[in-house]
Amino acid sequence: MASLSGLASALESYRGRDRLIRVLGYCCQLVGGVLVEQCPARSEVGTRLLVVSTQLSHCRTILRLFDDLAMFVYTKQYGLGAQEEDAFVRCVSVLGNLADQLYYPCEHVAWAADARVLHVDSSRWWTLSTTLWALSLLLGVASVVELTLLLPAGASSLGLWCCRSLWMLLKLRQRLRSPTAPFTSPLPRGKRRAMEAQMQSEALSLLSNLADLANAVHWLPRGVLWAGRFPPWLVGLMGTISSILSMYQAARAGGQAEATTP
Repeated sequence: MASLSGLASALESYRGRDRLIRVLGYCCQLVGGVLVEQCPARSEVGTRLLVVSTQLSHCRTILRLFDDLAMFVYTKQYGLGAQEEDAFVRCVSVLGNLADQLYYPCEHVAWAADARVLHVDSSRWWTLSTTLWALSLLLGVASVVELTLLLPAGASSLGLWCCRSLWMLLKLRQRLRSPTAPFTSPLPRGKRRAMEAQMQSEALSLLSNLADLANAVHWLPRGVLWAGRFPPWLVGLMGTISSILSMYQAARAGGQAEATTP
């Protein structure tokens, strides 16, 4: 009952619902792709699962029509990153925020073109939005201030975090392994545990966003690296890995928040 209650509570929030739709969509694509490619006798079931995956993806696209304002508020609050001590983190974050902010209207135009609301070439706008997503992920594979409560649901899938996560991992590892300077007391146990937990979180963010980056490149025009070369099951696998890691991090963050609540 407790698990059902937790699931129901998660589904009441936009972010929780988006995570579930995302993982279900990619799981359907993974299983459907395997059935179509490896099990001819069950190819019809696989095709139906791929259709479900496509519809769930369309659902998330429509829900993101309302993410622009939330992303704008976050970008405005972050500003030029004056609160960041590291200049590299500040620069990467500002550029990542800009890429994310531009991603939404480009995707909206592409969706409107597919729905024949606008008479423009949707493929160009899909390419532009995917390029911005890949750029954000690439900026995000050099540190993370994980303000997940402030970011809209789509932004977590865009991922500011990958480059930033790698940078933060290197800095945290350096702090933990650096010899204690003379006349300097060692790190308190609680602070050391917090740094180790942050390192684990950064590593998971890095893996999640690398998986998303692999898919983002696949959806770019052919001729760009491995664009267009992934079979459906591999796209599903990358997306499932990213989605599960994201859900795990969200669940762990929720558990830590409850543990620290008096």
